[in-house]
Amino acid sequence: MAESSKTELSVVDRKILRALQEDGRMTIQAIADQVGLSPSPCLRRIRQMERAGLITGYSATLDQKAAGLPVSVFISIKLERQRARELDAFGAAISRWPEVMEAYLMTGQFDFLLRVVCADLETYEHFLREKLTQVEGVASIESSFSLGTVKVSRVLPI
Repeated sequence: MAESSKTELSVVDRKILRALQEDGRMTIQAIADQVGLSPSPCLRRIRQMERAGLITGYSATLDQKAAGLPVSVFISIKLERQRARELDAFGAAISRWPEVMEAYLMTGQFDFLLRVVCADLETYEHFLREKLTQVEGVASIESSFSLGTVKVSRVLPI
């Protein structure tokens, strides 16, 4: 991988990243075999991509329902004002809440889009009343409940 750019990836770097995205528990030897390198240069490339910030971490993927959190709610938030101070304050507030799995600053009708997980509707109502509506500057909240998951992927198409 070139030092000057995080996005300049060789064919081998891309193969390594695909392998790690598909199975983060793969051994260095298995990755090296898959991409046609010996373990030492393979590990060196992985460490270089970690230092460059391309690989940001390793984690286990849990089944949301099996973890007791079957409800996914997509919440569109509009703030009273869209100044940097208000946007940052709202972002800081939601970043502290473990129920918020993803949060996006948006263009268009709403300022933020959140994906929240919870055990049931009662838990969501508590989250809404005790957390979300307590943040200063929230003008409107629109909730949409997921009926099912069609696709989830954490594998970037590199």
